[in-house]
Amino acid sequence: MTILTLIGRATSINVRKVLWTCRELDLPCRLDEGPADPARRDALLALNPAGQYPVLLDDRLAAPLTQSNAICRYLATRQGRDDLLPVAPGARAVVEQWMDWQATDLNGAWRYAFMALVRRAPGFGHAADVAASVAAWNAAMVLLDRRLAQTGAHVAGAAFTLADIVLGLSVNRWRLSPIARPALPAVEDYWRRLGSRPGFADHVDNGVP
Repeated sequence: MTILTLIGRATSINVRKVLWTCRELDLPCRLDEGPADPARRDALLALNPAGQYPVLLDDRLAAPLTQSNAICRYLATRQGRDDLLPVAPGARAVVEQWMDWQATDLNGAWRYAFMALVRRAPGFGHAADVAASVAAWNAAMVLLDRRLAQTGAHVAGAAFTLADIVLGLSVNRWRLSPIARPALPAVEDYWRRLGSRPGFADHVDNGVP
């Protein structure tokens, strides 16, 4: 059996998306954190010129695969798991809609606040910009809460899908970051619901935002 190799840091939210997907698929995947070492930067750039993680190596692919949401889609399709990524165009579009929302609107909202308050990264210390990012982040989470209240279950509807993998990790980041948060009961119910999924404790609710 082919053993997949995933390159990236185990603490990365995007790497954890893929690791959780692999657990849901019962698919062995070897994690290689080595190229995260600056001394091996050239090795990473050879695999992904953008210099970002994660990178998936699979001998079924002609080249390394990058972008975490694309990797999750590929793996679900590779394993024939149309419960996680439906084949029917309409159902698939709903899953991909929420995955894309996570990667664009939601990530764009939290980025400044997270980099300032959690990563303590240089250049992210302006209080007004932090406050604006927190406000945008909470507004996005309110939107998610409304969606979950509507479905009463998961993001795309009644069934657990890849959209819940990427958004489950986003909910974890929101819950653990040192910000003021509104009470969002549908999000909290969703969080508890996700707790029964395989790999959740290892890759999501593990104390890492």
